[in-house]
Amino acid sequence: MGVMEAIPTNKSPILPQGNVVSVRGSVVDVYFGDQLPPIYTLLRAGNDDQIAIEVLSQLSSTLVRGIALTPTQGLARGMAVKNTGGTIMAPTGKAIFSRMFDVFGNTIDRLGPITDAQWRSIHQDPPPLGRRSTKSEIFETGIKLIDVLVPLERGGKAGLFGGAGVGKTVLLTEMIHNMIGHHEGVSIFCGVGERCREGEELYRDMKEAGVLPNMVMLFGQMNEPPGARFRIGQAALTMAEYFRDDEHRDVLLLMDNIFRFIQAGMEMSGLMGQMPSRLGYQPTMATELARLEERIANTDTGAITSIQAVYVPADDLTDPASVHTFSHLSASIVLSRKRASEGLYPAIDPLQSNSKMATPGIVSDRHYRLAQDIRQTLAQYEDLKDIIAMLGLEQLSPDDRNVVFRARKLERFLTQPFFTTEQFSGISGKLVSLEDALDGCEKILHDDFKDLPESAFYMIGSIDEALKKA
Repeated sequence: MGVMEAIPTNKSPILPQGNVVSVRGSVVDVYFGDQLPPIYTLLRAGNDDQIAIEVLSQLSSTLVRGIALTPTQGLARGMAVKNTGGTIMAPTGKAIFSRMFDVFGNTIDRLGPITDAQWRSIHQDPPPLGRRSTKSEIFETGIKLIDVLVPLERGGKAGLFGGAGVGKTVLLTEMIHNMIGHHEGVSIFCGVGERCREGEELYRDMKEAGVLPNMVMLFGQMNEPPGARFRIGQAALTMAEYFRDDEHRDVLLLMDNIFRFIQAGMEMSGLMGQMPSRLGYQPTMATELARLEERIANTDTGAITSIQAVYVPADDLTDPASVHTFSHLSASIVLSRKRASEGLYPAIDPLQSNSKMATPGIVSDRHYRLAQDIRQTLAQYEDLKDIIAMLGLEQLSPDDRNVVFRARKLERFLTQPFFTTEQFSGISGKLVSLEDALDGCEKILHDDFKDLPESAFYMIGSIDEALKKA
């Protein structure tokens, strides 16, 4: 009989109210009696339900612990907490184009709320292996150094690694600019822990470039609580999955910055009272990152191609955050402070960057052979630098001297003026096709331009411009 009594008779059960037991920063413990809300449930508290709390663990048979996604000012012990019965939802559909959203799907561009959107939970499972597509295609960006040495994969994940101020965001904006030109898909920009200045500049640039109609932007800003920064990536992925699965379109997902996602998880884990692991990172870092990254996939209906900026703490690529992120990527573009200081932009380190696409089975044989020759030439030059510094260029053998001249010309030829930096540099941007980039590199390696000065190759598009410049 006891079992029968426990089953409520009414059709729509009235969800139980809870009460706040304790508030520590963003962490809120709520007493719910014997009907605990499931993990990921969204709770509301405070005046006009302004304070949003997501359940993250069930402490006992009566207590849940949640993390607040909004500031908790004004929340006190004993206050009522409402169980919404659902999770955080994200808007999907045609209505979200050219708009800016926060983690709850509220618009933040002052153009009024959206009316006809379908709302979906941000917590979705990654597609099963049976639905994933296995063919490898190259994704051209129009940036010489990337297309030649670190080709990106359509439906793959590429990471831009670099410390502070070496050009991750500039490279990301340039890729948006180039791709929307010859890429008919949808672009979703997700700012995780972004500065509001960067978000505002990006919005203005995209509006001027006329690419907003096929773009959606989401921001979990730096000044927001860690819960909001931690969940904004999932909200962006829910929108991306809608365009891939329901509209069968290709999606370009840009995330800036994955490290701040890990950092938000670290803050939350500390607040939740978990024991930290190596270097103070959360013990669940690998799981949390995989839960996000595994949803970015190529399926039978379309592809989500993702480019992610990854801040590298203290330029140390062995940091656990960088190491875990590396393992998910099909291409890693490493930006180097040394190259940036030499004025070689994009400041990509060609020897540390790599791509799983750069194999003879995927790119053409000629492309593969040229990429290997370029790397070899640049690596030999790197080895000779110490000798040059101590003894001077004159002490090298004629062969070595030729290697140095070739490498220096290649380094300069692989720089490129960007469209997004025109107003700073005064040089108009260039888009270079893969064929032109490969031709230029081949001619330099074959010493076709032996008599031209190095400066003729700096900040040009295709190789023909070197002749004009010289």
